[in-house]
Amino acid sequence: MTIAASSAKHLYVLDTNVLMHDPSCLYRFNDNDIYLPMVVIEELDNAKKGLSEVSRNVRQVSRTIGALVQNASKEDIRNGLQIPCFKTDKDDVGPQGKLFLQTEPTPAGANALLPGNTPDNGILAITQILQETYPKKTVSLISKDINLRIKAAMIGIHAEDYSNDQVIDDADLLYSGQLCLPDNFWDEHSKDLESWQEDGRTFYRIKGPIIKSWQPNICVYTEAGEPFEAVVRSIENETALIELVNDYRSQNNKVWGIGARNREQNFALNFLLDQSVDMVSLLGVAGTGKTLLALAAGLVQTLEQNLYREIIMTRVTVPVGEDIGFLPGTEEEKMTPWMGALMDNLEVLTSSEFGGDWGQSATQDLLRARIKIRSLNFMRGRTFLNKYIIIDEAQNLTAKQMKTLLTRAGPGTKIICLGNLAQIDTPYLTETTSGLANVVDTFQYWPHSAHITLMRGERSRLADFASENM
Repeated sequence: MTIAASSAKHLYVLDTNVLMHDPSCLYRFNDNDIYLPMVVIEELDNAKKGLSEVSRNVRQVSRTIGALVQNASKEDIRNGLQIPCFKTDKDDVGPQGKLFLQTEPTPAGANALLPGNTPDNGILAITQILQETYPKKTVSLISKDINLRIKAAMIGIHAEDYSNDQVIDDADLLYSGQLCLPDNFWDEHSKDLESWQEDGRTFYRIKGPIIKSWQPNICVYTEAGEPFEAVVRSIENETALIELVNDYRSQNNKVWGIGARNREQNFALNFLLDQSVDMVSLLGVAGTGKTLLALAAGLVQTLEQNLYREIIMTRVTVPVGEDIGFLPGTEEEKMTPWMGALMDNLEVLTSSEFGGDWGQSATQDLLRARIKIRSLNFMRGRTFLNKYIIIDEAQNLTAKQMKTLLTRAGPGTKIICLGNLAQIDTPYLTETTSGLANVVDTFQYWPHSAHITLMRGERSRLADFASENM
């Protein structure tokens, strides 16, 4: 197994799942070389058909490789195809290395490294041959499959996970959306403090070096002395404009009959009802009230204030257990089994001491007429105007899928992303690579977005104990 001489010190052998996961991964290795075994090309060919996100990614990868080999001779392919520079969504990629494709058959007996004649063992065999043939190069196998990485370690092959799409190093470092002010904050910042009221709202203008570490729409609060809860509206150098938040914990200030039960829920309701915020992300464990708060705020703004035409709710259809198979009916009927959270919360929002069963049933029918359930599979090409969109279980979406959904928003549309990073059911996604984590990290500095991590469960003492101890 030979490749032409190259000045690159690193040679990365890519597993098929890396290409399926990130179709632009060929541009993510800077000036290092990439090697694709023939078995990887064959697996791409087998997965190219279909309407799934994986099939789309495979077709995109195939087009990328096809463009590189289109006018290349066999000698050019053997010498390595120069990967062109590529402009990503975030920045310009620097000089790129070469792409090498397997042009020679794997030597007989190479697959005998491990028992079984599987595609994974074929990739391991080629990686070890390259490692032995080019001892001066650092040859690494890149795979999203942890079992393949275990097998590689067993036979002395260096293997790594693909981490280029990792947003942060640790999920605990993810932006929480709130900040507790030090006890001496007012003593140090009261000198140049300005305060005033405008249209029933209270504003403060504060100066000081601590302002540099703040973001727009970050929630600040104090725990010592008189309670203080506010949201940062704008930041300029060491000056911040902050606004006191509305208190939705009061019995006289509820949202569709729902009141906040803790500080984080109060911050969340303020953002959900704020017309200057186009995108809200809510993280939290089970029972923290994410869906209930989002629905209550959506119903008020859709039915009472007429700010939105309708509420659209969607989520990725990833089962927790065995798949229940084919579902007949329309798009909305097919999505109904996945929307148990919607039905449960609607039952809470429509419960009333008045009107009896008939009144409650009529209210539910009215609400369901303004709440639409949509599948992610049919979102491409759509534009939503004046809609209140709730993306439930967003932790199971990739960054590319999240981008597809967020770019559907037209004028007057608000998008709410809900999820729990501890409950990821999608293969190859982790807390640090989830599309929801990507959204939280990317949008934290945009003044028209807001994020809150809900800390305390409010569902029941049983749910709280299970969430904390299991």
